[in-house]
Amino acid sequence: MATAKAVRWSVFRSLVTAFRTATRPGTPGVGARLAALPRLVWATIRGEYAGTSRARLVGLAAALLYVISPVDLLPEIVLPFLGLADDAVVISWIAASLINETESFLGWEVDRARTVRGHVVV
Repeated sequence: MATAKAVRWSVFRSLVTAFRTATRPGTPGVGARLAALPRLVWATIRGEYAGTSRARLVGLAAALLYVISPVDLLPEIVLPFLGLADDAVVISWIAASLINETESFLGWEVDRARTVRGHVVV
């Protein structure tokens, strides 16, 4: 019981930290981050953005499917505290990953817009 409580608190702290990071003054808002997700996915798939990998995107998609799926590795009926804790851990990992990935991607987009495209003549 104490372990489940510790897991819940650590997940809660992780979510609060992720939310604080996403809402810091001077950083992109939640709406801008959500709007950047499709661009992030396509830039990664096309190979333009090297800040993340296709495997990481697949891992995030798999984690989302795990959370919304009725199939659970630790069912809430059998193990009520651990069953909810595994979902909470996955959700906090998804939130932290998305915040970090979108922050890096939005910074990359800004830097990319500043880059002058052309050919170097030697």
